[in-house]
Amino acid sequence: MSKTTYYAPHGGHPGQTELLTDRAMFTEAYAVIPKGVMRDIVTSHLPFWDNTRLWVLARPLSGFAETFAQYIMEVGAGGGSDKPEQDEKAEGVLFVVEGEITVTIQGKANKLTPGGYAFIPPATDWQLRNQSQSTARFHWIRKHYQAVEGLPYPEPFVKNEQDVEPIAMPGTEGRWVTTRFVDIQDMRHDMHVNIVTFQPGGVIPFAETHVMEHGLYVLEGKAVYRLNQDWVEVEAGDFMWLRAFCPQACYAGGPGPFRYLLYKDVNRHMTLTLGAQPK
Repeated sequence: MSKTTYYAPHGGHPGQTELLTDRAMFTEAYAVIPKGVMRDIVTSHLPFWDNTRLWVLARPLSGFAETFAQYIMEVGAGGGSDKPEQDEKAEGVLFVVEGEITVTIQGKANKLTPGGYAFIPPATDWQLRNQSQSTARFHWIRKHYQAVEGLPYPEPFVKNEQDVEPIAMPGTEGRWVTTRFVDIQDMRHDMHVNIVTFQPGGVIPFAETHVMEHGLYVLEGKAVYRLNQDWVEVEAGDFMWLRAFCPQACYAGGPGPFRYLLYKDVNRHMTLTLGAQPK
């Protein structure tokens, strides 16, 4: 795979002379958080994290994301945490888009550079530090793990996108491929965080309507996305949330590939009591 780049926000504020024109949308079926709203004023901070701020893209909320939270973390030189996760039920995925971080999982240190991916099961001892002289930025996706009797927790692992062979969607001549970091037959995993790539002109030529909740962060390129009844222009740095069964399709606009980091919940029975959370 050729070397690729990933969009990362840097904050700041627009000038007072700029017009209020943006693509932010929040509906019952989907939301679009464009890159232009990821400014200094909407950052957050976390306990036990040094020299760190973050943008919260999604959180469990009635009428919005229900199964996951997603952050873009910004960790300055020397920053990080020796106690990053306080929820023992939370599993996590880290994906680096800029700079480098050192993630120590169960005593083993791993250096992650752009394209670096780490899966961290619940109740796992881990730490994270930026040991470089430059700011690092990475996605952190968190979900309450849905344990199943007879299935052990999946083990932690670290990979880089460059070392994973993309899988072409059948019948697309390689114009639509998915980089899968987890075997889809592995029922221990209750979420998948993959990278989807469309070559210029590539399409989802039908309205996908299925049960998984989606979080999509555009890493590169641009497209026109069909969300419910609307066509929405999206580009690198934008985030989309889609509730279960929201119709979706897209056209990749070019001139380069259109790529996004995709979260979805998988491999578990549907909860039958309305409003009840899986154990």
